[in-house]
Amino acid sequence: MYNVLTLNKIAKVGTSRLGDNYCVGDDVENPQAVLVRSAAMHDMELPESLLAIARAGAGVNNIPLDKCSEKGIVVFNTPGANANAVKELVITALLLASRKVVDGIEWAKTLKGNGDAVGKMVEKGKSQFAGPEIKGKTLGVIGLGAIGVLVANAAAALGMDVIGYDPFLSEANRAKLCECVKHTTELDEIFTASDYITIHVPSLPDTKGMINTANIAKMKDGVRIVNYSRADLVVSADILKAISEKKIAAYVTDFGTDDILGQEGVIVTPHLGASTPESEDNCAMMAADEIKDYIENGNITNSVTMPALKLDRTGSARICVISKADENMTAKVSDAVTAAGNSVVGMLGKTRKDYGYAVVDTANDVSDDTVNAIKAIDGVISVRVI
Repeated sequence: MYNVLTLNKIAKVGTSRLGDNYCVGDDVENPQAVLVRSAAMHDMELPESLLAIARAGAGVNNIPLDKCSEKGIVVFNTPGANANAVKELVITALLLASRKVVDGIEWAKTLKGNGDAVGKMVEKGKSQFAGPEIKGKTLGVIGLGAIGVLVANAAAALGMDVIGYDPFLSEANRAKLCECVKHTTELDEIFTASDYITIHVPSLPDTKGMINTANIAKMKDGVRIVNYSRADLVVSADILKAISEKKIAAYVTDFGTDDILGQEGVIVTPHLGASTPESEDNCAMMAADEIKDYIENGNITNSVTMPALKLDRTGSARICVISKADENMTAKVSDAVTAAGNSVVGMLGKTRKDYGYAVVDTANDVSDDTVNAIKAIDGVISVRVI
């Protein structure tokens, strides 16, 4: 029986995929896995039993990645599972940035009680909420990952001229990108050419604060900016200053901070990007599948900390080894297994940045002495036998 701790409400359609061999709940002890959405884990004591954490979503800034890697805990996310939900809201945000729909709705509420005069009042006052159409305008998409590609294609289908920036565009996403979308590796091209800009990159040292005074100065007057990725990708003070100077016509974001709430020219939605039942189901199912395949088979898919590795099982036992990055680690593990009298029938190892992962299948059961011999190899962090 495996224990899985849930730190947020996880859709049952996902947890039910784990099966009868799993005890799932928000109060289980000594968990082998954690399923989490937005709960902060940085101050959480990570139990020695913990093998994996799966984030039902794409962002993992609520998880202590370095600490997990050092302890041999694999961290997964669910890229693409909520992409359509976010895409739909981003398209909504583009329209909200153009047409003063929110202001118009609030103004219309004030007409209550005027009886038959409401119609004339609407006709007289509607011009103050006029705004441009998005068709024929240029949209700059920063980041062509799962969400960015969907946004770019949808905007193009609505008649926008789309430029997508991504210096690391994967072949898989390139294949999904509409041929009508221009791909660039020059960020300044997005800033100088776009009437609208939407951001779809993770929060990293080189992306934090990327929308700042210096880059805003490169943009067209009256640019409209949409941020449904992370709050710290923009310098909010610089955004507000540019709005007051009419450099930015509108800023729409899913991340409210105290300084931007209620400010003219700013529309804030309360982190609704992935808040659809379909998205929550997709994320829960993908996260559960990742956990199950790793716990039962040692396969890694969609980890943000360890290399992807999948190997069909061929032996009686499987040894899973997490280590510091070492291109010879798989051979070292295999040698230790063979020296202990085991027959190796399959193996595969990969590295990612500072860490490596190796899987070795044996024809016979693995003894404690074999496990201890592997643990004694320099750089080995954890050893697990399935």
